[in-house]
Amino acid sequence: MTRVNSTARAAGIVTLVAAALLGSAYVLGRSLVPDQPQRQATGVTTNADGPHYADQPTGDEPSGAPTAGPSGGPTEAGQDGSGRDAQGDRLFGAHSTTGNARLALTFDDGPDPRYTPQVLATLREFDVKATFCVVGENAQYHPDLIQAIVADGHTLCNHSWHHDVTLGNRSADMIRADLLRTNEAIRAAVPDAPIVWYRQPGGAWTYPVVSVAQQLGMTPLHWSVDPSDWEAPGAGKIAASVITQVEPGSVVLLHDAGGERQGTVDALRRILPDLTQRFELEALPADPT
Repeated sequence: MTRVNSTARAAGIVTLVAAALLGSAYVLGRSLVPDQPQRQATGVTTNADGPHYADQPTGDEPSGAPTAGPSGGPTEAGQDGSGRDAQGDRLFGAHSTTGNARLALTFDDGPDPRYTPQVLATLREFDVKATFCVVGENAQYHPDLIQAIVADGHTLCNHSWHHDVTLGNRSADMIRADLLRTNEAIRAAVPDAPIVWYRQPGGAWTYPVVSVAQQLGMTPLHWSVDPSDWEAPGAGKIAASVITQVEPGSVVLLHDAGGERQGTVDALRRILPDLTQRFELEALPADPT
């Protein structure tokens, strides 16, 4: 019996020692594995050689940003652009259709010396007028392109100074200063050109930004067709989205700046032959009333 007890006791001690050694090895091994960095999705596709903007909220949108519709894009207001307010899709009266059977192509975030001239040349080829929602700092850097836009008969739209998606959450004085600064940069290039439209970056409408824009004589402008060209999905997808989604009265959101936009330029050559056969296209009027 003594020998059996001694053997059992020895086996127990060996088991405890082995368990302790295994636990120590596990802890040591874990300490040698580096922590994995956490990935943060921005939701914005950019390149590395210029200012980058995108006309969709990225998850950190301020209060007052539009809610998503069935297609994933912002939902549409009524035909007259004033059908819903803060209790609906938070457009606060911003227009999202032309109010008639015509289509309106809008180009945001420019002007850009790489892409805006290509867009202008394509529109000229198909005898189409459009609306350019320009960023103030880009207008200041490229007054010649603002002049070219106006010379071709297109309409201008204020798109804020620096594409600040959170602008609508700032004070009325700060909003007013931003919009006036942008208008001043535009008028430095084209002193007599009317600026009667305002588009809030990201479609992040709030009552203060709509109110200030209207006080300054500008009509808030949203959109009803968004092919997500700001994500640079390629010309084919951009063209297919526009061609299949447009209907009478659509306001189409496109971009001639804010990132790599060659896909949008190439898509435009596919879009225009189809749209000009099915619809009448217009630049939004210089007098929206």
